[in-house]
Amino acid sequence: MRYPENSVAPALTLKESSDKDLQRAEGACRIVLGRSEKGTRIMDLYQKSPIRVLFPRTSGVEVEEAVLVNTSGGVAGGDRLESNVTAREDASIAITTQAAEKVYRALAESAHILTTLKVRDTAKLAWLPQETIIFNRARVSRETRVEVTSGAELLALEWLVLGRAAHGENLSTGTITDRWRVVKDGRLVWVDSFRITDEIFPQLSRNALLSDCTGIATLVYFGSELGTRLEIVRDLTSSLACRCAATQIGGLMIARFAARNSYELKTALRNVLQEFGSGLGKGPFRVPRMWSC
Repeated sequence: MRYPENSVAPALTLKESSDKDLQRAEGACRIVLGRSEKGTRIMDLYQKSPIRVLFPRTSGVEVEEAVLVNTSGGVAGGDRLESNVTAREDASIAITTQAAEKVYRALAESAHILTTLKVRDTAKLAWLPQETIIFNRARVSRETRVEVTSGAELLALEWLVLGRAAHGENLSTGTITDRWRVVKDGRLVWVDSFRITDEIFPQLSRNALLSDCTGIATLVYFGSELGTRLEIVRDLTSSLACRCAATQIGGLMIARFAARNSYELKTALRNVLQEFGSGLGKGPFRVPRMWSC
C-alpha cells in the first residue's frame, strides 16, 4: 500500500505483526560417517548457516565426537533447522551441541526442528544434545526420526526445560510439540508425541501432568545390550534426584525423566550416561565432553 507524500504510515501493532514479516533462519546439516583403518571417518559433510558442525579432537586423530553449533544464538518463530546423521560401516561417534538451545517467544509462527538419525550395519551412534530451553510464549515443533538395522547400536536423547529458572520464569502460554518416530529394519516400531498448547499451560502443575517438574527428557536405546542397559537405568532410579522410569517396547529401551529443574535433570542424565560408558566395552555412550565446557 502506498501513502501520500509527507504522510506517515501507521505503526504495525503486535496483533498485526507476524514472524513471516521478519528474517527467518533455515539451517541444515548432513553428516555421513564410516570406518577406516584409523577409526571413524567423515564420508560426507554438508552444512548450511546457521548450523555449523565441528569435530574437536583431544586425543590422536580418530573422530570421536561431533558438535553442532547454532550460530544464530537461538531459535525464533518461523525458523527451520534440520539435522541428518547417517552412521554405517562400524562407525562410532557421539554427537552433541555446543550449548543449550534456546527457543524464543514467537509472534504467531512455530519454529520447526527436524532430526533424522540413520544407524546401519554395526555402527554405533549416540545423539546427546544439551537441553532445549523454552521461553514463555515460544512456539516450537520438534521431531526426531530414527532408522536402525539389526546389528547397529543407538542411544538418542532429547530434553526440554520449561522456562528460564534464573529469571524465575513460569510458562503461561505457547505451543510445544515433541515427536519421536523409530523404524527398525524397515518396520515402524515406536511413535510418540508430547504436546502442550495455550490451554494446557495453566494445568501443568496438576499431579496428573508435570506437577512441580520443569525439566523432562526421553532416552531411547537400541542394540545388543538392551537388557543390560535397561537394568542399569532401573537400578539407578531410586538414587536419582528426579522421577524416572524405563521400559522395553518394540526392541527398544524407552526411559523417561522428569525433574524440578534443569540442574537436577542434567545430574540424573550424567549419572545414567556415566554408567552406560563404564564396563560395557568401548563406544560413544558416555557423557559428551561439551557438557563440561
